[in-house]
Amino acid sequence: MIKVLVVDDEVSISSAIAYALQREGFTVETAGDGMEALEKVAAFKPDVMVLDVMMPKMNGYEVCRKLEAGNKPAIMLLTVKNDIVDKVLGLELGADDYMTKPFDIREVVARVKALHRRRQIEAPEQDPDKEGKLELGGIAIDLLSRTVRIDGEICDLTPKEFDLLALLAKHPDRVYSREALLEQVWEMDFAGGTRTVDIHVQRLRKKLGEWQGLIQTVYGIGYKSTRTNG
Repeated sequence: MIKVLVVDDEVSISSAIAYALQREGFTVETAGDGMEALEKVAAFKPDVMVLDVMMPKMNGYEVCRKLEAGNKPAIMLLTVKNDIVDKVLGLELGADDYMTKPFDIREVVARVKALHRRRQIEAPEQDPDKEGKLELGGIAIDLLSRTVRIDGEICDLTPKEFDLLALLAKHPDRVYSREALLEQVWEMDFAGGTRTVDIHVQRLRKKLGEWQGLIQTVYGIGYKSTRTNG
């Protein structure tokens, strides 16, 4: 599940945000100050953190400074300040987004979803070799000629099936939500209908035959590729 840490010294605010996110299917934990936030990041390992700036013990800016690059979730800062200098400071310290209080809870939820999708899209990818080729198990993908061979035999894929396989193969073990796949492969948003993704995955798996286990379902979220079959 997608994990979100909500950090705010006002319990009424953190509870309201947590409740709204949980209703959308997120796994949520809360923290009441910056010190607790750092402890929760280490233990809970959230994908996204909603972080208040003005807090006791350690403010949100200091939390951003102390987070290690390899252990940093996507961060959305919350503050009562509306000065451009404060916004720039937050972004320079590694925040990904910024909201000013008071805010609409629905917008917070929408931005958390957008931050998670953006992180998926920006994930480091498997570099194709200099001839533009990728390998996933017994599947050889030629990005230049847009062809796929399974154990040396050509596999006939539709353009969207090829794009879907290539994207997943570039990011092995990276979980993509159905919404993110719609954005990347079909260039459409959630309104396009996530059933499209499920149907194409089913067809792709059928064509991959004995290697279909390389495309795995992550229940409640979406799909990923894996280097291990099955």
